[in-house]
Amino acid sequence: MKELVRNSLLSAVLVGCCLPLAGAPPDDAPIRFHEVAASAGLDFTLDNHASENKHYIETMPGGVAVFDYNGDGLTDIYFTNGAEIPWLRKSDPKYSNRLFRNEGSMKFRDVTREAGVAAEGYSIGAAAADYDNDGDPDLFVAGVNRNILYRNRGDGQFEDVTVPAGIQSGRWAVAGGWLDYDNDGRLDLFVVNYVQWSAEQERFCGDPGRALRVYCHPKYYSELANTLYRNRGDGTFEDVSAKSGIAKVAGKGMAVAIADYNLDGFQDVFVTNDYVSNYLFRNRGDGTFEETGLLAGVGLRDNGQYISDMGADFRDYDNDGLPDIVVVALAGQTFPLFRNLGRGAFRDATQASGLGRLSLKQSGWSPLLADFNNDGWKDLFVSSSHVNDRIEMFETNRYRLHNAMFLNAGDGTFRDVSTVAGLHSVPERAHRGAAIADFNNDGRLDVVVTALGDRAELWENVSPEENRWLRLRLVGTRSNRDGIGARVRIGNQHNHMTTSYGYSSSSLQGVHFGLGKQNRVEHIEITWPSGARQALENVAANQVVNVREPE
Repeated sequence: MKELVRNSLLSAVLVGCCLPLAGAPPDDAPIRFHEVAASAGLDFTLDNHASENKHYIETMPGGVAVFDYNGDGLTDIYFTNGAEIPWLRKSDPKYSNRLFRNEGSMKFRDVTREAGVAAEGYSIGAAAADYDNDGDPDLFVAGVNRNILYRNRGDGQFEDVTVPAGIQSGRWAVAGGWLDYDNDGRLDLFVVNYVQWSAEQERFCGDPGRALRVYCHPKYYSELANTLYRNRGDGTFEDVSAKSGIAKVAGKGMAVAIADYNLDGFQDVFVTNDYVSNYLFRNRGDGTFEETGLLAGVGLRDNGQYISDMGADFRDYDNDGLPDIVVVALAGQTFPLFRNLGRGAFRDATQASGLGRLSLKQSGWSPLLADFNNDGWKDLFVSSSHVNDRIEMFETNRYRLHNAMFLNAGDGTFRDVSTVAGLHSVPERAHRGAAIADFNNDGRLDVVVTALGDRAELWENVSPEENRWLRLRLVGTRSNRDGIGARVRIGNQHNHMTTSYGYSSSSLQGVHFGLGKQNRVEHIEITWPSGARQALENVAANQVVNVREPE
């Protein structure tokens, strides 16, 4: 794949043409999925060591990262997994994190042992990116009191460099996000920390009279500040949480989503919090951040109530050029949608978009905003389940759920098409992490989802409409190698390069665009993190274009 990239790098970049105007409803192109994990050989069961003790950490694992670890042009899948509680040891192979190599034709093979990524401890999230700019994607694993940084050696194996790299453990981390916050061409690492927890201090929650124990509410646990590591460029990282301002506020972090929301050329960071207001860290461009969640209008919904904010995605759903924020929560709380108005402000569009009504009885974990039917508008996939496995004893809400799909109607609203999309074809499960990629390179985006105590699901996109598509794989020269933080415009569509998606999950495959019926794109514009701008002209549809940043 490295040779392919070298041979097909384009010195001029970008695409766009004749796509629907923002606000104009597209044709009603259907979305269809088939669940193919078994036939694909994706034999993974998420083991959270569930017990009657209801240890709080049991509710949280399930992050998944998708990336091409061996450079063969096929996207591979890495699953995080639990461990034995209270010792937090992977005392049995069933607790191993697992790496599945994509063999092509929607077939996968377990290569965990040969790659050296079984990991240690109780793992929660994963984030993939090339932090050392050597052309091979690396992997960060977040977990309970243990974080791991794997460096990809480029020979099919990974090396644990956590200690020499200066990555610390000792907190309950749930996710990581890669970004170049200071635009020096090297990827930095943002780590989302949840709450203070230990098995020894776990309290009893529930009904003692009936000896009925449930997972405790997050209000019983103390907040933690998040962590930011600056990449020094020599294989080591510096903890800049304090001097960057990230550590000034503590929360109960659940997910990280990254975008340049005010288009000033610097990456900003959105963090969901569990029953605490969300944080939006505005990058000042001088190495520091200002927390502006409430001021910007994304800290809480308009009703001002704290909710169980879970995963998030941070991208432009209405084709106006500004990245918006979607969050998922539990039944009765809705899935908040914050529309970017520009000038640093957002508006609560949950009800206006239809998501308020559609999600009222839903509980979600990992939202993915992407164009699943290639009609030029980003739809919303949500991995679904409640957090409380005994919720049905107290409420009418359900614990295990089908995943959800909301079709973007192109007029600012969404429609629930979960049933017709085929997502009800498998039993309801306690879904958690979800990641997105075109695993069979047919131009349609597929989804992989984890579920507590169940096999992972692989949803192959078999949408029947022959809409066109284009995917850009960015290669930075002055910017970081993956081009993370680059903004791309094709016609009225806008997207950006990031690997942070959903809940505790990561997707590294490039920037995907649906083109509707367009056979060619007349013009593409790319703005790189370095500030360089490129334009591609007259690009044919239905291909992967490797784009090299001009030096």
